[in-house]
Amino acid sequence: MKKAQLLLPLGAALLLCAGGASAQLFKWVDAKGTVHFSDTPPPDKAKALKVKSFSGVEGATPLPYELAQAARGHPVTLFTTAPCAPCDAGRTHLNARGIPFSEKTVTTVEDQAKMTAAGGTGTMPLLLVGPSKLAGFDPGAWDAALTNADYPLKSQLPRTYRNPAAAAAAPPPPKPTPSELAAAKAAIDAAAEARRPKPAAPAVPPKPGFQF
Repeated sequence: MKKAQLLLPLGAALLLCAGGASAQLFKWVDAKGTVHFSDTPPPDKAKALKVKSFSGVEGATPLPYELAQAARGHPVTLFTTAPCAPCDAGRTHLNARGIPFSEKTVTTVEDQAKMTAAGGTGTMPLLLVGPSKLAGFDPGAWDAALTNADYPLKSQLPRTYRNPAAAAAAPPPPKPTPSELAAAKAAIDAAAEARRPKPAAPAVPPKPGFQF
């Protein structure tokens, strides 16, 4: 059935993620609009589309199927600070097990508030595995939470996969663009002009009466 499907003319092809540690799963649509799944690549004439990985970055290395399913259902977030030996040990532990995760750094009051809102108690690091919250680095507890979330016991990450760069838990708002600054200044100037009192109209002198 798969071979017959692959012979059909294609309108588009989308590479998804691997079906195991080494196999890959492909999803593509034929000319009639029928969606197909296969563990072999579509024909060369297929138009490959950009791939989005678990990290959401276009063109990033896709994750193996089992790992991608766990990451979608129970995303992992690590809150860290510096200097912090337990944070460094926790990061190393996640990398060694091959866990895709996002790292949030805590350096400002706003970052601390964000971590507290996520379930932090002040003990660093804070690990989120889906709804589970683990304060402090405890390898046994971390592994148990990851295993319960269906993460593989051994790393299945492709060699080319890279986790997203660490970012502030509460990133500062983006700076306004020059056009936004100009628009804000124009609005302030217009408001100030509207509040400015208007000068009184000059008095009109009375017309002179008739003189005899």
